[in-house]
Amino acid sequence: MKKLLTLTAILALAGGSPAFAQDVPIATPTPPATQEEEGLHADVTDTSAEDLVLAIPAMPTAQVTSTAAGPTDELGRKLAQVIDDDLRNTGLFKTTGPGAARAIPYGEVTAPDYASWSSVNAQAVVQGYIRANGNGSITVGCYLYDVRLQSELVRQGFVVSPGDWRRAAHKCADAIYTRLTGEGPYFDSQLVYIAEQGPKNRRRKQLAIMDQDGANHRFLTNGQSIILTPRLSPKQNQIVYMSYENKKPSIRIYDIGQRTNRLLVSNASLTFAPRFSPDGRSVLFSMAVAGNTDLYRVAAAGGELQRLTNSPGIDTGGSYSPDGSRIVFESDRGGTQQLYLMDADGGNQRRISFGGGRYATPSWSPRGDLIAFTRTGGGAFRIGVMSPGGGGERLLTNSWGDEAPSWSPNGRVLMFFRSAQGSGRPDLWSVDLTGVNARRIPTPLDGSDPSWGPIRP
Repeated sequence: MKKLLTLTAILALAGGSPAFAQDVPIATPTPPATQEEEGLHADVTDTSAEDLVLAIPAMPTAQVTSTAAGPTDELGRKLAQVIDDDLRNTGLFKTTGPGAARAIPYGEVTAPDYASWSSVNAQAVVQGYIRANGNGSITVGCYLYDVRLQSELVRQGFVVSPGDWRRAAHKCADAIYTRLTGEGPYFDSQLVYIAEQGPKNRRRKQLAIMDQDGANHRFLTNGQSIILTPRLSPKQNQIVYMSYENKKPSIRIYDIGQRTNRLLVSNASLTFAPRFSPDGRSVLFSMAVAGNTDLYRVAAAGGELQRLTNSPGIDTGGSYSPDGSRIVFESDRGGTQQLYLMDADGGNQRRISFGGGRYATPSWSPRGDLIAFTRTGGGAFRIGVMSPGGGGERLLTNSWGDEAPSWSPNGRVLMFFRSAQGSGRPDLWSVDLTGVNARRIPTPLDGSDPSWGPIRP
C-alpha cells in the first residue's frame, strides 16, 4: 500500500521577505503549544459552544506546473476544499473555504496578513502551498495560524505522488483538528462496506472500499455472490467477510494489495460477523452446531477452530477490546438479545446491558472507553453507546432503522447504516458522540455494513 511521507527538513526563511516565493520552506511539525496558545480550542463535547471560525484560502503555487493529477494551481484549490470539507463536517468549525476566502499570494504562506483575516472575523487561518518536484512528486505545505495571537499553531509538510494529493489534504486537516481539539486524527482513513442495488428480493451486494469522505471509491467484488459484514484488518491490507458463493456460507479473506481472496472457514452452519483480533492474527466469528450458535476463534492463516462460548441460545457479534484481553458479544441466553462481556479465552462471561429492548452489533471503541451498539424497541433501531461496565448508556440517533456502528480511528465518531422506512434501502451515515452532528456519507449505490479502518500510515 502507498505510504505518505512526512518531511523532516526545513529551509531557512529570511525575514519572511518576498524572496520566500523563490523557495518555500518545507514544513515540519511545530513544538507543543504554549499555555497562552491553548486558548484557541474546539470542545468536542460541548454542543452549546460556538463554532470556531476558520478561513481556508486556496493553496498558491510559485509556478503553475502540470502534474499527473492536474496543474498545481488547480490542485491548490482542491487541496484547500478537501481541508475545508473535513473540518466543516465535524460540526465544530464555521469555515470560509477557497471559493469565498481571499486568495493569498505565494509569499504570504508563512507571513499571514493577520489584519485582513481579523477584518472578516476569522479566529484562525489555514494556509499552505503546493509545489511540483523534479522527480514527479509534489510537496504540500500546511500551516495553521491563530489570528488574535498572531502565532503559528501547526506546521506540516508532505511529499506525495500527485495521485495522493487528497491524502495530503486529509493529513493537513488531521493536524489542524488534533491541534484545536486535543483529539486524535481520523480524516486520513478508509472504510469498507457492502454496496447494494436491485429489487428487495434480488439484491446485488458487492464489497467496496473508499476514503472516509466517500472519495476514491472502488468495488472489490463483482456482486455475483452475496457478501456480508466485511471488516478491515488492523494493518488495512486485508478484509474478512461472509460469503454466500454458490449459496454456501463461508468466511473469506480478501487481500487488498493482491486483489485476491482465500477461503478461511467453510461450514454450512456459519452465521455472521467475522472480525479480526487487534493484532490481526486471529478471526472471531460465530457458528451454529446442532442448533446452538456459539463464538469461535481461528488463526487468520487458517487452522483449528477454538470454541469460546457454550451456552443455550445464540452467541454472536463479537468485538475485541483494543488490547485484545476481552470480548463483547450479543446473546439471547437470558431470553432476550443482550450484550455480554468475557475474557478473550471465553472465561468470566457476564451481562452488561439492562435497558429496555434488545441489543445487537456491539463494537468496542479504539479508545477502550465505550462500546457502541444497535438497540431495538418500539419497532425502531437506534445507535447508542455505553461504558464497558454497562453504565452511562446514551442513544445517539433517533431514526427508524439505524444499525451496525463502526468507530472512527480516534473513537469520536461512529459510522452506521440507515434503512429508509418503507423501501428499506440503506445509506451510510456518521454521527459524533454528542448525537447532534449526523450526516449522510455519499456512495454511488446503497450502502450497508460499514467498517471504519485505522489511520493510514
